[in-house]
Amino acid sequence: MDVMPKWAEVILVPLISLILAAILSALVILAIGEDPVAAVNLMITGALGSTYGWGYTLYYATNFMFTGLAVSVAFHAGLFNIGGEGQAMLGGLGVALVLLFVPWPHWTIALLAATAGAAVFGALWAAIPAYLQAKRGSHIVITTIMFNFIAAAVLNYMLVNQLRPAGSMDPATARFVETVHLPNLHEMLAPIGINFSKAAPANVSLVIAMIACVLVWLLIWRTPLGLEIRSYGKSGRAAKYAGIGAVRITMIAMLISGALAGMMAINNVMGEAERLVLNAVEGAGFIGIAVALMGRSHPFGVFLAAILFGFLYQGGAELALWTSIPRELIVVIQALVILFTGALDNMVRMPLEKIFLAARMARAPKPGRKPIEPAE
Repeated sequence: MDVMPKWAEVILVPLISLILAAILSALVILAIGEDPVAAVNLMITGALGSTYGWGYTLYYATNFMFTGLAVSVAFHAGLFNIGGEGQAMLGGLGVALVLLFVPWPHWTIALLAATAGAAVFGALWAAIPAYLQAKRGSHIVITTIMFNFIAAAVLNYMLVNQLRPAGSMDPATARFVETVHLPNLHEMLAPIGINFSKAAPANVSLVIAMIACVLVWLLIWRTPLGLEIRSYGKSGRAAKYAGIGAVRITMIAMLISGALAGMMAINNVMGEAERLVLNAVEGAGFIGIAVALMGRSHPFGVFLAAILFGFLYQGGAELALWTSIPRELIVVIQALVILFTGALDNMVRMPLEKIFLAARMARAPKPGRKPIEPAE
């Protein structure tokens, strides 16, 4: 029986971890001579105080939803997929190939094709480490890390030697045609009377990411396959005894994980840049690990954690722009959030478990003494 109630596991532990990270971040800001209260106000204003700020916050959050879901699916199968960065890179290559070489008449059809291309390329890139783990015993952490570097090399070669337009010095593809332009939030919300910033990069990919959250929830908790994935993740030996194939679950979970990571490219490649460039992923694959940890591998938790990290990214950019706080310190603040919500999770969890256990024991009915009967 769990010591803590579910609400404490999902809400209280991450909340206390965030508060601790915020306190330590404030001390770091104080140490360099800046006002932490003013810094927090600037972050909130820059990330949430305008539709422009919201547009960037939601744009970053969309990336983190895809990569966070990717890591979560692998977690449920007992696998640690650190290859989201490389899978998202190859997903971008899939999007570029689909959009550059096929004349799509409308963005809706192009979006379906680009999503399929991104998912297929991301899944195939995840399939190789999955096969090496399932069949050869290679550790999934090592292989997925190495495949991030290989993906970067493959993408660099394709952009420099194959997809770069003639006469261009920029290692990037040509711009996609206008017909595949994805509607941004301004274009989506204007018909219903909401005036959103035209300059913000958030686009219809946000809706796709939210749908992906719902679909992953249905998969993991409402399908037989999801039950098999969770069973294998909890105990591989017990799952094998129950007839669940280790190779099959490993391959399926990693294919789904890689597909989700690859689908991030519809946001940053098709939606924002409208072409494929180097470093388009910008570390979102690694941030997805923190998002999955903070969200407890639950799609709703991933959704909330992705918005938080989107806020940190956009708010941090505003801090670096308008204050003397260096960009490197913003990375430190983000790292503190990751540290407390991930690596130091037990530091918060264990004292809370003791508190809830003590409260439960205090509420438990105490057995009464049996009255002593007089001797005959």
